[in-house]
Amino acid sequence: MSNPNKKIYFASDFHLGVPTAEKSLAREKLVVQWLDEVKVDAEAIYLVGDIFDFWFEYKHAIPKGFVRLQGKIAELTDSGISVHFFTGNHDMWMFGYHEEELGIKMHRDPFIFEAQGKRIYIGHGDGLGPGDHGYKFIKKVFSNRFFQWCFARIHPNLGIGVANYFSRSSRAKAGDTDEKYLGDDKEWLAIYSKEILEKEDIDYFIFGHRHLPIAMSLNEKSKYFNLGDWIKYYTYGVLENGEFHLKTYPDNHAFLFSKD
Repeated sequence: MSNPNKKIYFASDFHLGVPTAEKSLAREKLVVQWLDEVKVDAEAIYLVGDIFDFWFEYKHAIPKGFVRLQGKIAELTDSGISVHFFTGNHDMWMFGYHEEELGIKMHRDPFIFEAQGKRIYIGHGDGLGPGDHGYKFIKKVFSNRFFQWCFARIHPNLGIGVANYFSRSSRAKAGDTDEKYLGDDKEWLAIYSKEILEKEDIDYFIFGHRHLPIAMSLNEKSKYFNLGDWIKYYTYGVLENGEFHLKTYPDNHAFLFSKD
């Protein structure tokens, strides 16, 4: 049962680890600062994918770094705040460490939940909607347990190094594509949301992945939101008294979305 006096917070696409160790650390400290502020009135916090630019858990090893964020999450869950963590296309290889050590609730697929009188559909957003068949095929390969087992046989010094290289290369290839609004009829997560509305009654659709903060009405009742990122926009979502808002950090002002 949701607490009406509390708020629920949402953020995604921190991509910790890029573009340099120094810039990543500065961004991580800002994220921790934000978490410190919202813990005062947070009932739950949803981290909606691509928190790390790359993550792969070996049986007895994890990528080094990010200890400030992990320590803060452990503090939050120890205090009774529910922290939900979605795997994204950059950090899908999580196999239990965060659940066991930090007490988070891990999600690999979108799902629906109810809070503050609203029905909310939430997920990272990768591989949803029309098109992008190449990525959808690659995701199936990356999600295959046999291929994961094969990758785990590679020493972390080599495996993580190679994966980080390809992760950064894919972002460089994407360029500024994520910064452009594609149009009401081409935003694939909005199209996907409208398809869900044909079968489900949903108030808010909340996704990451797109990197561009978006607020869009789908009909008289339902809205689609994209949480943006913490590389350029530093935006997050908050559900308060049944109303969802996109805000910027650190000023905590409402994010004004423009389609231009």
